[in-house]
Amino acid sequence: MKKVLIVDDSQSWVNYHKSNISGIYENIEIDCAYCARQAYDLIFGMVSDPYDLIITDLNMEYDFEPKYAGEWLVEQIQLLKQYFNTKIYICSAAYNIKMIAEHYNVNYIPKPLASRDREVYKGLL
Repeated sequence: MKKVLIVDDSQSWVNYHKSNISGIYENIEIDCAYCARQAYDLIFGMVSDPYDLIITDLNMEYDFEPKYAGEWLVEQIQLLKQYFNTKIYICSAAYNIKMIAEHYNVNYIPKPLASRDREVYKGLL
C-alpha cells in the first residue's frame, strides 16, 4: 500500500488533492495535515515506514519567515535519510514556486494548473 501526505492550510485544497489522488490510484492511504508543524510531526512519526508521496503548499503558517512554511517543511524532510526516495511536490499559487522547487530539487504543480487539469495527478506515484 502506498502512503500519501497532503499538507495545506485550506480544507478545500486538501479535499481536492485527496479526491483526485484517490480517484486515480488504488490501494493508497492518505493522511492530511493543515500546517507545516503538524506535517512534520506526522512525517517524523512515520520515519520507520515513510510516505511515498508528499504534496505540500508553500504559504501556510507564518512562523518560518522569511521562508514559506512549506519551504521549511521540505528542508526538514530532506534531512531525514529515510525519506530519500519519497516524491515531494510543492503545490502552490506562490509566484516563485518554480525557483523554490528547483532550489530543493523537488517537483511542483502550480495551483492554477491543478485546479483546471486533474491530469496533473497522474504519474505522481
